[in-house]
Amino acid sequence: MKFLKRLIAIVLPLAAPLVVMASGSSLVDKVRAATDHFKDINVALSQGWVQGTPCVSGPNSGAMGVHFVKPERIAEGLLSAEQPEALIYEPVEEGRFRLVGVEFIVLDKIWQSQHPGGSPPALDGNLLNLVTAPNRYGLPAFWEIHVWAWEDNPNGTFADLSSRVTCSRQPTT
Repeated sequence: MKFLKRLIAIVLPLAAPLVVMASGSSLVDKVRAATDHFKDINVALSQGWVQGTPCVSGPNSGAMGVHFVKPERIAEGLLSAEQPEALIYEPVEEGRFRLVGVEFIVLDKIWQSQHPGGSPPALDGNLLNLVTAPNRYGLPAFWEIHVWAWEDNPNGTFADLSSRVTCSRQPTT
């Protein structure tokens, strides 16, 4: 019986993406529907999104972009495809920003308190990645997953960095 429970705990998270695909509604589609109006960064700013990072680039190539966050969502520790914790923008010409994706974030301490002894967090069958502390963001340990809903990412829809996003136009002021 113990073996069967362990086997189910391993196989169930692997089968969840198949259920999502069969339902016809992908995480990317949900994110696009929920964030389309944030293509204009002024809409995001007017709704309380605040800049959380400068433009984040990779150690060798590629970037994430500039993260604008809703701190209260991070503090809640809830994951919802329609309510990302961060909107990610690429700096473009003339100080403007282009929406490229989102990031779902949950602090490990909050997740563990809400799910003692539970599984790692997942969103629509996609497991989040653990970023331990210390980290380059100065945050406590947290779980995250990027969704490149507005930029085709050759590295993968849920990869941390995109080789098509750059920080070269990050304002210096």
